[in-house]
Amino acid sequence: MVRSIADRAFLPTRGLLEEVGDMVVLTGRTILSALRPPYPYGGELVSQFLFVLRLVWFPLLITTVAISYGAPGIQAANFLRLAGALDRLGGFFVLAAIREIGPLITSTVVAGIAGTAITADLGARKIREELDALQVLGVDPVKNLVVPRFLSLMMVTALFDLFALLFGLFGGILAAVVNGQPLGPFWATFFANTTTVDLWGSVLKSMIFGAVIAIVCCYKGMTASGGAEGVGRAVNQAVVITFLANGTFNYIFTQMLLATHPNILVIK
Repeated sequence: MVRSIADRAFLPTRGLLEEVGDMVVLTGRTILSALRPPYPYGGELVSQFLFVLRLVWFPLLITTVAISYGAPGIQAANFLRLAGALDRLGGFFVLAAIREIGPLITSTVVAGIAGTAITADLGARKIREELDALQVLGVDPVKNLVVPRFLSLMMVTALFDLFALLFGLFGGILAAVVNGQPLGPFWATFFANTTTVDLWGSVLKSMIFGAVIAIVCCYKGMTASGGAEGVGRAVNQAVVITFLANGTFNYIFTQMLLATHPNILVIK
């Protein structure tokens, strides 16, 4: 009886650890397949890149401007005005837009739009037994399906991060103009606090976010079961796990970046 209760209590934890282990194995297989010839996935890679690009660019634009202007823009401007330091808004946007908001919004929008589409597509193929048919024909699903999605999401999240940074900065400029602040002090404090570490750190973080999204969504799609209901369940689980994984990685990456580059902690 005690053993039965213990099994029921630890079953969710064991299932979670097994899924994490399977995702780590899939990550290793994907990286090896991407590096090892032959490379038959060129057409699928371009197709997936353009597919994500077409789906994500407009929602990302609207979301970035709205959040950058609404949260750090208006609220930070109001607080800095009370302190008589509205000219520091540009320096604040280095912290807000470049280091955090740009990568996080990019990963959230890509996971919510492109990640769900990938999970649903692969899940439907799994339900229709297309993945099993590919293996019977000697076609590796990892090399031909996972690798192009993995590489395309890494590239597109890095590209969209730069896109989000530009429009996030536009939100900051809009907040400064609305509050009657000249743009000279905004640009002065912005460039005084911006470093190449901030830029490459933001892009690298976004690329890894894209890799996490691809692995989680591909894994959930390729292990879906239970018909259409199972595909829907896999999509929901993929989004939740992606958000949790990216949030955890963001904390670890930020702490490592600040520890190895303490100079960016100094606000000028």
